[in-house]
Amino acid sequence: MSKKSVFMIAVLFLFTAYSVNATVISSESKAPAMPDNVKAIIEKSCIGCHNTDSKNDKAKEALDMKTMESLSKPKMIHALKEIGETLEENEMPPAKFLEKFPDKKLTDAEKKILLDWASNEAKSLMK
Repeated sequence: MSKKSVFMIAVLFLFTAYSVNATVISSESKAPAMPDNVKAIIEKSCIGCHNTDSKNDKAKEALDMKTMESLSKPKMIHALKEIGETLEENEMPPAKFLEKFPDKKLTDAEKKILLDWASNEAKSLMK
């Protein structure tokens, strides 16, 4: 699975955990805590493509919010780590998407917030 796909899956998982106010992802893990600033960034730059009603079939296939809550703890940890790698490589949101929607581009500050959050959550789940 490509880093972009894993990132999209992770983002949808994170937003799903927030949007359904889930506390349990599977019998093995707990939904990561998502501060308001993280939620706002995901809503601004990610959720538009990664939801069931999106017209972007590729994004839906890679990451559908309705299935994200079933991630096991190891898969969640992996997804959070992939978020960090994908952000560091500036792979999301994709350049083609940003041509049409430049306001969805992540700022350096937003990237740092997401990177810090994903890293801290992954570490917390590994305890």
